[in-house]
Amino acid sequence: MYEMAVDLHDLTGCVRFRCTPQPLCGILRHTMTLKKGETDMAIPDVRGQAINMRDYVAYADGAVVSKTLLDKKAGTLTLFSFDKGQGLSEHTSPYDATVLIVDGQATLVIGGKPVTAKAGELVIMPAGVPHELRAEEPFKMLLIMIRDQSA
Repeated sequence: MYEMAVDLHDLTGCVRFRCTPQPLCGILRHTMTLKKGETDMAIPDVRGQAINMRDYVAYADGAVVSKTLLDKKAGTLTLFSFDKGQGLSEHTSPYDATVLIVDGQATLVIGGKPVTAKAGELVIMPAGVPHELRAEEPFKMLLIMIRDQSA
């Protein structure tokens, strides 16, 4: 199974943000990077299959790992794993960003207000509202970005 990491702002449509802790980004990098809109056989076609999301992306020591499941003009589905102490610093998105926690527990800060979510819970982060994520323990999430052009 091939895992790859690309610049997160390309995946999420978010306005520039950095991973924490700094200065080390912590995103696990591999030899292949795709630019937004490019496709490659390295992204497995998971359509029409049952996927155990908890097992589909691995944890990595001191890192954030991402795996794109679907990348379309209308939006993306991306699985992430965050090791303890990792996170995404405050940023905004032009679209609502939906997070489904699939393993562990995460702390999200949305508009300055902390929200704790555990496996099986979903959080919708409103467009234009600053938000960040913190891994006080390892956790995995599915990020669902729907790019609504009519909003």
